[in-house]
Amino acid sequence: MALPKTRTAVQAAPQPGFGLYVHWPFCQSKCPYCDFNSHVRSEIDEARWRRGLLAELDHFAGRTGPRRLTSLFFGGGTPSLMDPGTVGAVIDRAAERWGFTPDAEITLEANPGSADAGRFAGYRAAGVGRLSLGIQALNDSDLRFLGRRHSAAEAVAAIALAARLFPRHSFDLIYARPGQRVESWKAELDQALGMAGDHLSLYQLTIEAETPFGAAFRRGELQPMAEEEAARLYELTQEMMERAGLPAYEISNHARPGGESRHNLTYWRYGDYAGIGPGAHGRLTIGGAKLAFRQHRAPEAWLAQVERQGRATRTQAPIAAEERFAEMAMMGLRLTEGLWRSRIEEETGAPLEHWVDKAALDRLVAGGFLALDAERVAATPAGRQRLDAVLAALLT
Repeated sequence: MALPKTRTAVQAAPQPGFGLYVHWPFCQSKCPYCDFNSHVRSEIDEARWRRGLLAELDHFAGRTGPRRLTSLFFGGGTPSLMDPGTVGAVIDRAAERWGFTPDAEITLEANPGSADAGRFAGYRAAGVGRLSLGIQALNDSDLRFLGRRHSAAEAVAAIALAARLFPRHSFDLIYARPGQRVESWKAELDQALGMAGDHLSLYQLTIEAETPFGAAFRRGELQPMAEEEAARLYELTQEMMERAGLPAYEISNHARPGGESRHNLTYWRYGDYAGIGPGAHGRLTIGGAKLAFRQHRAPEAWLAQVERQGRATRTQAPIAAEERFAEMAMMGLRLTEGLWRSRIEEETGAPLEHWVDKAALDRLVAGGFLALDAERVAATPAGRQRLDAVLAALLT
């Protein structure tokens, strides 16, 4: 099977970029499907948190030395609970300590409730150029099921406001909800496409063990959609998005050419990124070694340590070449473009065939799950739909 075409005429590995991830760990309430590092607090001393984020940013800027950021991403939690002044202070400090490339992407995740939307203009003035909205559903009954605080009407209004204020916007939907029908998802996706900018993120609902949904599943109170039904919804999603000009560039992410999330591409292409804030992860090449960083997860513990030491790194460890290849495969095979052979050698010092069992690779290619040529290895549409099994076979 031929490899999928890249979106550039020149067949050369794209540069993965250098990103900064900023984690804001607070939410107004915890959604029952969410296993992210998010916490509900009645009061937040934002001035202290601003100082803490800036201190940890300074620490990592000192570790990396001179570099230029291609992206900055405010994630969470709910970053749209942040004061725009805090967002602006982080952007300004990042510009001072690292600097941005001319086409750098600055994204902030936001909830569509009216209180959050009231801050949108402030985020734009602070320097945010791309807003990513956590819509999740476009009808009130499913929003209640998913534990969302906003209404469908607020979601539609927030998307319209984001389209007016920001050069780029995206929003997320969750599908394969229990009881969801092909016809209802098609209608919802049609509505979403009518409001879409250059990007949509469309995730299948997964039941994570350490969540209220996970507990409900164990009690027999919640049944996830059957795999066959979820597969039909996935295939419908790919067909509709392709026809609309927003094909999948990653398993759950769709974009018009040039509309891809540059920050997330840095992760999927195994580029370097610094992560600041509670529980943030990072991958940084320092002194010729690729290092994995993880910050303290608990918000109060993170803040206290940053105030004492200027950083709250819980673990820092070099990544061995074999582990780097495994991480590259797990991230890169999510992409339609796949993994570039030149990047594998650059990161690990050895070619693809050194890291995989040739018989397993041949079986996956023959079975139609992987495609391979002199430049890249990529999961086919069938392979991306079964990526966990493909990776298990490839990395054994």
